[in-house]
Amino acid sequence: MAVEREEGVKLIGLWLSPFVLRVKLALNIKGVEYENHEELNTWDKSELLLKSNPVYKKIPVLIHKGHPICESMIIVQYIDEVWSSERRQILPIDHFERSEARFWAYYIDDKLFPSLKDHVSATTQEAKEKGAMEAAAALQPLEKFLEQSSKGKPFFGGDDIGLVDIALGSFLAWIKALEKLDGFKILRDDNLPKLATWAEHFCSHDAVKELVPDNDKMVQVVEFFRLKFSTA
Repeated sequence: MAVEREEGVKLIGLWLSPFVLRVKLALNIKGVEYENHEELNTWDKSELLLKSNPVYKKIPVLIHKGHPICESMIIVQYIDEVWSSERRQILPIDHFERSEARFWAYYIDDKLFPSLKDHVSATTQEAKEKGAMEAAAALQPLEKFLEQSSKGKPFFGGDDIGLVDIALGSFLAWIKALEKLDGFKILRDDNLPKLATWAEHFCSHDAVKELVPDNDKMVQVVEFFRLKFSTA
């Protein structure tokens, strides 16, 4: 993949964050090289992060030509607009389809993310099973939208990755880690067949496979957070 060298592009993030992964995916798709500033963890915030995002004090933050841009989906759309000339678009060109993509990206953060967060914090077998069921239920509307929007092609964006693919795909590493750790399959062929196939296409995409966190490392991350929740 061709990479454009441009001065003044820096990403403040942490490798395990699905929200940071979104930004990395967008930059990779556009072929933009950047300086990666890795935070040490989720609680010891660097001076650069606090200065760049004084309101929320959260990752990711993209710094472009000295200006900080915050919130993952806002950053992805910023990247799509700034590096748009002769580049593949992440958002649809059609205005209605763009509004749909934004709606479902919001839905993913509003409905799926809380269920996955509850699943990660589960410490009993019953709570883990409930978390898996709630995550699968949150994915059901996306199963239907994928059938509608893809028109038989591999991705929500059609032939290639788009905004909804990035929004949802960023959580696959966490979903797979939970599946491996707990033994409850969330993306099953019998309940979410189209999303199960989509996930395979997404993870094998050239812009994705080099960025997806290692499954064993993600399992360790989930175990670490569960230990923290159980002793809190």
